[in-house]
Amino acid sequence: MLDARQLEALAAVIEHGSFGEAAKALSLTLAAVSLRIKSLEAALGRRLLVRGKQVRATPAGQALLGHARQVRLMEGDLLAALQGGGKPARLQSLSVAVNADSLSSWFLPGVAPALRSHDLLLDVVVDDQDYTHDALKSGDVTGCVTTLAQAMRGCVAEPLGVMRYRCMASPALVAQWGGPASGKAGSQRLAHRLLASPAVIFNRKDALQDAFLEQHFELRDALYPRHFVPAVDAFELALELGMGWGMVPDLLLAARTGKPPLQEVLPGCTVDVQLYWQHWAREPAAAQRLTQAVKQAAQGQLLQV
Repeated sequence: MLDARQLEALAAVIEHGSFGEAAKALSLTLAAVSLRIKSLEAALGRRLLVRGKQVRATPAGQALLGHARQVRLMEGDLLAALQGGGKPARLQSLSVAVNADSLSSWFLPGVAPALRSHDLLLDVVVDDQDYTHDALKSGDVTGCVTTLAQAMRGCVAEPLGVMRYRCMASPALVAQWGGPASGKAGSQRLAHRLLASPAVIFNRKDALQDAFLEQHFELRDALYPRHFVPAVDAFELALELGMGWGMVPDLLLAARTGKPPLQEVLPGCTVDVQLYWQHWAREPAAAQRLTQAVKQAAQGQLLQV
């Protein structure tokens, strides 16, 4: 039987990144927190933390962190039920992993009403949609927006819909290339222009530009200069300033009212990204409410192909 106080100490150390901050959060001495962690490691016969300047969890520690978070949520639900089915006595926190484009377009507006009505806190991990499932697998989050269609162990993968991306650049840059491409000759000319011009890419995990080149020009592992701009507003600003070309989702293009125009480089040629909501198969009530809000938001905003 796991000791609840030891589990809470472990979770606090991992979440705060240090024993000292965990001790402050739990109103305990540093020695008490350290003793609880050592006792838990001794009982389980394995290391749970990698000590250093920044404390981090081992795989076993990550698994226990996921368990501790589930216990917190279930306890909140139980206390609410015992108090007559009202709201939990304290705000419940849910950790999720979401790609930046979804977060900035449909995710936050979609879940905000549920967070307010059910007194839920959101702890967001931002990552590329091809990698967000790693945070769920490690126990860092309760759910993730991902491109992974196959449900991971102990999880459910529910299709959300498609985010459609277009290759965009400033009108001045497109004009330098001779205007938007059309026809076979125009496409060949554009391919050379794109490979010779910088692309604006969100981060080093972002493969949308590569997908565009492969789908529409049959170019694989293409080499081209790149700017890395890991913020949605700054990414679009880089395109506006003519720094290069990049992939922008329709949802964000529709919200650009009053901003400098962007022009589609290869009209009608898009990259579709199918998204899924992966979450624990056995969800506490708070997580179930978030799952429902995510699905409803996606239904109303994403393409249902």
